[in-house]
Amino acid sequence: MDGLTTIKVGFIGIGNMGWPMAMNIFNAGYNLTVFDLDSVRSESFAVETGANSAASLADLADMDFVITMLPNGHVVREVLLETEDGAFIKNVKAECVVIDMSSAEPTGTVALGEELVKHSVILIDAPVSGGVARAELGSLAIMIGANDHDILERAKPLLRCMGEQLFETGSVGSGHATKALNNLIAATSFVATSEALLTAKRFGLDLNTFIDVVNVSTGHTFMSDKVMKDHVIDEKFSTGFALGLLVKDVGIANELCDAVGMNAPLSKLVHKRWQEALDVKGFSADNTEAIQVWDGKD
Repeated sequence: MDGLTTIKVGFIGIGNMGWPMAMNIFNAGYNLTVFDLDSVRSESFAVETGANSAASLADLADMDFVITMLPNGHVVREVLLETEDGAFIKNVKAECVVIDMSSAEPTGTVALGEELVKHSVILIDAPVSGGVARAELGSLAIMIGANDHDILERAKPLLRCMGEQLFETGSVGSGHATKALNNLIAATSFVATSEALLTAKRFGLDLNTFIDVVNVSTGHTFMSDKVMKDHVIDEKFSTGFALGLLVKDVGIANELCDAVGMNAPLSKLVHKRWQEALDVKGFSADNTEAIQVWDGKD
């Protein structure tokens, strides 16, 4: 652990996911400096942990690694290149490795990587799956896109502080593509399972028995196995994954389909269904609450 104290890590975005992820980095022994546009968040983290708090993005100038965990790729680009009159990019040292762990648009990530390399800054995209619970445990699944194998190897010990499963998905942008497409599949599965469940309810079937049958039959999915009984049938709606975040990821996946010329009508319909739920429930609602909208309860 002592050797890690010489490696300087900046972490931008101390939100629900960023807080426990940064905590795991600090607990591993890295020399950590945190920054959030809400300075109260970063200062609170510093007080709780003893990590450093950056008052400005310029304070991250001498970092070896800078991790971003922000709402979307547009915000990531803005923070790295424009915020505080470009304080980060104007001051960052050469060969700094930026690891974007947000959910972002793959094509935008490729463009950002090309922009950063002009300033001798290397970009890795490494979005995560697993939610707040696994972020706290340091057991996230991480999908990693990188153009330089040696730099990726340098970053892996840092990534392992936050995740148990590291997947090398290809070049920069591929991690974000993998994350978005995975969540498109999950969102599609939830819509299909919800519509079947609501139809079963209206026909008078016992919903627990129905899902038990599905889970030992060809309809079995993560959504039927891990979500329906635990969060939907008993109306807990407590997965911890915001509806707005899922809709964002499904939108990113649809943009990717368009970008590569893929005709994906089902994906567009799924996005429409989720958008309908978002319009009623709002960004912060649990994603599973969408079934109430589709049931006509809201």
